[in-house]
Amino acid sequence: MNVPRMLKHLLLPDWWRRRVFAAADLAAIGEAIAVSEQAHRGELRFVVEAGLPPAALWRDASPRQRAAELFAVERVWDTAENSGILIYVELADRRVEILADRGIAARVPQAEWDAICRAMEDSFRAGQWRQGALAAVARAGELLAEHFPAGERNPNELPDRPLML
Repeated sequence: MNVPRMLKHLLLPDWWRRRVFAAADLAAIGEAIAVSEQAHRGELRFVVEAGLPPAALWRDASPRQRAAELFAVERVWDTAENSGILIYVELADRRVEILADRGIAARVPQAEWDAICRAMEDSFRAGQWRQGALAAVARAGELLAEHFPAGERNPNELPDRPLML
């Protein structure tokens, strides 16, 4: 158990999350996801969490482990073509993780998703939260369009609006 990390996560004020991603930013990200999904059969789910919940902190969960939990909870795995992508932003540790369902993971190497994560983290360090998020959605959309181009049937299976936890 990492006590300083626990305190950082538990004491992070809720207003800070809203300052980083304001309502207009979330709307822009949601719109970018909706536009992106018209060009491919993949499904993007964008989740922002201020800090890890107590149970995850007690287990000393990494941001990747928490992203995997949310991948299941948000049912990102439950798309018709196994083409769901979770973009997870954890503010307290300033980490980003992208998890791809097996249909996409078979075609796009994890290194591609990791590069998007590191670019987002660089933007976030520069205070460019909205720009970093929009660039990540755009790049993820490009990869999905390349490997899962839109077809005749292209349902919207996951919510486009980002989830704030």
